[in-house]
Amino acid sequence: MKKNITTIIVSFLQGLSFLLLSGCAITEPIGNAVTGIGSYFMGGEDNVEPPAELSDYKAEIEIDVLWEENVGVGADEKRLNLVLAVSYAKVVAADNDGLIEARDVLTGDLIWEAETDYKFSAGSGIGNKTAILATSDAEVVAVDIETGETLWVSSVSSEVLASPVIENNIVIIKTTDGKLVALNEEDGSQLWTFERSVPALSIRGTGTPLIVGDNVIAGYANGKLLALRLSDGKNDWETTIVIPSGRSEVERLIDLDVDPAETGGVIFISSYQGGTTAILEQDGDVLWRNQDVSSYSGLSYDWRYLYVSDSRSHVWQLDQRNGASLWKQDELFYRTLTAPVAYDDYVVVGDYEGYVHWLAVSDGRQIGRVRISREPIDSKPVVVNNVVYVYSKDGTLTALKARLF
Repeated sequence: MKKNITTIIVSFLQGLSFLLLSGCAITEPIGNAVTGIGSYFMGGEDNVEPPAELSDYKAEIEIDVLWEENVGVGADEKRLNLVLAVSYAKVVAADNDGLIEARDVLTGDLIWEAETDYKFSAGSGIGNKTAILATSDAEVVAVDIETGETLWVSSVSSEVLASPVIENNIVIIKTTDGKLVALNEEDGSQLWTFERSVPALSIRGTGTPLIVGDNVIAGYANGKLLALRLSDGKNDWETTIVIPSGRSEVERLIDLDVDPAETGGVIFISSYQGGTTAILEQDGDVLWRNQDVSSYSGLSYDWRYLYVSDSRSHVWQLDQRNGASLWKQDELFYRTLTAPVAYDDYVVVGDYEGYVHWLAVSDGRQIGRVRISREPIDSKPVVVNNVVYVYSKDGTLTALKARLF
């Protein structure tokens, strides 16, 4: 069971090769990803290699701020998963103090807001005219997407850090204690539950499940990827993505904390200290592994390539067919990058100082940059109709658009 400690304990002793950060519990080798995470949580006070200073580059695009608003306290300096949802011509965002807002995608004008007493920690997920959120107090909350009215509240077993996903009127919730729970979208009643134990140490957070066809795909901190039937939760297949190795719990940490992605019948997943893997959706067979690109931030894809922010905040382009590396952008190392998102000729990432970076799809070079906040951006940007929506940790909600000079 994950350790539920609320304080951060850091001990920098000579020869000590790891940082222990508790929450669900996180452990990171100093020489690997600690600098980025350490600076993110400790305000940059890290004794090893500091995050890269932003370098000069030749700007090739202009970044227009279409609109900017503020959604309460945002994540309130906590490591949560309050991601944006863009649907029904609305941007839906929530903060940790129970505020939910729906804004017009084009103008940012407030359509409705709901003030609640819930400590939101994950969401929103969008269903059939519903927005679904989850809380640190093990609650799942459904609101009407048109009015913000609370429709139902359901209890689960523990805190939720994975965004709810909805398909066929079934809401899938993944809790931090290893359970997958299916709820009825109409009334919040429980349909089925699946439980898998989790290691004592893991990265704080849980990858959001993925619904592909009739299956729910979910990764676990023990290196396993599972496919469960959406209708009843029965196990369809199970695949070992990575096997722990090393003598200590720190060295054996291999959390599948990244949201899996699927395209063309192939599922892509990255793991902490375990590389990036492609799996057949039909039966879970492994197609390829790239052991050099590990991530706890996330990945995305376009028509041919994968884009991964690795544990050192290098951004990689990989070939979907075989996992081969095509380019690596390393000028943003240890800046605690978000998962990248690709659209048109661009790859977009946010960082721990509130900057949003545009990279070229062709070779990863920096081509544009804008700062939207003084606080970190830790959730993946969302792109709809070539507009990039970004939600920073302090609640700043911004719509951006790139254009050529």
